[in-house]
Amino acid sequence: MPWHDPLPLNRRQWLAHGTASALALSPLLSHADTWPTKPLRLVVPFAPGGSSEIVARALAGELAKTIGQNVFVENKPGGAGNIAMQEVANSTDEHTLVLGHIGTLAVNQYIFAKLPYDPNKDFTPITLISKVPSLYVVHPDLPVKNLKEFVAYAKSKPGQLNYGSAGNGSAGHLAFEYLKMATDTFMLHVPYRGTGPMLTDLMAGRLQAAAVGAPALLPFIKAGKLRCIATGTSTRLPQLPDVATVAEQGYKGFEMTQWYGLMAPSKMHKANIDKLEKEAVAAARSKLVHDKLSQDTALAVGNTGAEFEAFIKQEQARWKPVIARAQIKPEGL
Repeated sequence: MPWHDPLPLNRRQWLAHGTASALALSPLLSHADTWPTKPLRLVVPFAPGGSSEIVARALAGELAKTIGQNVFVENKPGGAGNIAMQEVANSTDEHTLVLGHIGTLAVNQYIFAKLPYDPNKDFTPITLISKVPSLYVVHPDLPVKNLKEFVAYAKSKPGQLNYGSAGNGSAGHLAFEYLKMATDTFMLHVPYRGTGPMLTDLMAGRLQAAAVGAPALLPFIKAGKLRCIATGTSTRLPQLPDVATVAEQGYKGFEMTQWYGLMAPSKMHKANIDKLEKEAVAAARSKLVHDKLSQDTALAVGNTGAEFEAFIKQEQARWKPVIARAQIKPEGL
């Protein structure tokens, strides 16, 4: 008597197909479960000593506790952040990330005729880590105590005062150009390769003023090495209760904050992106990161990748007309 398979043909085909699918999927599931397989590299596109490094190290320390590997911060300055952004955009090792920034994500595309990366296509937004208030500071020898006195002093010496920044198109550059437009003053811009070198010259008296994120400035303000004449926030900062905002000093509606977020190359595997977002959002929202950034007058955020993506688009729309009006160009042009 011939043998008959008790299962119908379509049932046998379904089982075979299911087995093959499971076998095909298993490497992906295994990869997602085991990633990362080596330490993560978080590239900061600026020199050490600025707000970017403080934010990056705060997140990296907390993220390393749950992601399964160490997260080390690597500063890679130059080209208004373009060098680091291009390198990370081209990375395929699944373990290289970059600290996104108002300059590299919302500004550079309007300053440079051609970018070596596409901020919207080459990266996947993971989470907005922090917003950082901009502070306006001067060398303590300058005979001004607040913004009103500074504006009057600058107008009495048009073109004779120098302000520094971390480079063309940096947050500090934007913040001061924004202030110049609001106050109708004329000062010369001196770009540096990072906040650290610029602050060295500012405290040495080779510059008269600057706008920098609060975390990098507070120690020097408290030590009397720099004088804060205004904050870019909408309300006064608890750490500097005696310093009035720009808006309070006669320029209604003025507000300027920097921001930093975690970005991954868009080529990174979707399962790894999902895991990274989950852990990075939790790290950014953690009490440790909140407390660490609060000590340095930075606000921890920790939104979703989709929310961060929408925020970037809003910032791009906001800064495009400002840059056009200020005619900000790369160095050498």
